Amino acid sequence: MQVTTTWKGKRHFESVGDSGITVNIDARREDGGEGQGNRPMELVLMGLTGCTGIDVAMILERMRVPVESLHIEAKGERRDEHPKAFTEIHLTYHITGNAPVDKVWRAISLSQDKYCSASASLSAEIIPHLVLNGETMPPGTTAASSTNDESTTL
Repeated sequence: MQVTTTWKGKRHFESVGDSGITVNIDARREDGGEGQGNRPMELVLMGLTGCTGIDVAMILERMRVPVESLHIEAKGERRDEHPKAFTEIHLTYHITGNAPVDKVWRAISLSQDKYCSASASLSAEIIPHLVLNGETMPPGTTAASSTNDESTTL
C-alpha cells in the first residue's frame, strides 16, 4: 500500500492512494488552514469507522443477519500535550434490522479484536457501544435478555 501527499499551499495537502481517489487535508482555520479538507485526526477516526464498518457489515452478512442500516459515530478523546494522540475512542454502532443482539455484539467484537487493522494500529482504548433499532444495548446483552417479556423482569 502506498500513499502520495502533495502540498497545495499554506496547510492544504492532497493525498492519493492506490485507489486513485484524492483526499484533501487541511488544518483548522486558527492554525492557518483554509477549510480545504478534513483535518488529519478526523481522517484517523474516519479510517477507523470505515474499517470496522466494513468488518461488521461483512461479518453480519456471513452470519446471514439482516441489516437495514448501519452507521458508526466516533468520539475521540485526546491528550492535552503534544503529541495530541487519541487516548480513548468511543465507537457507537447504530444498526437497524431484524438482527439478534448477541450476533451483532459478536460481529463488533470480532472486528475490534481480530479483523480491524485500523483499530490494531491505534494505541487508544477503543470502547464500543451499540444502539440496535433505537435501543441502547449494553455489552453482553443477549437476544433473551433484550426482550421485555415477564420471564426477564421477574
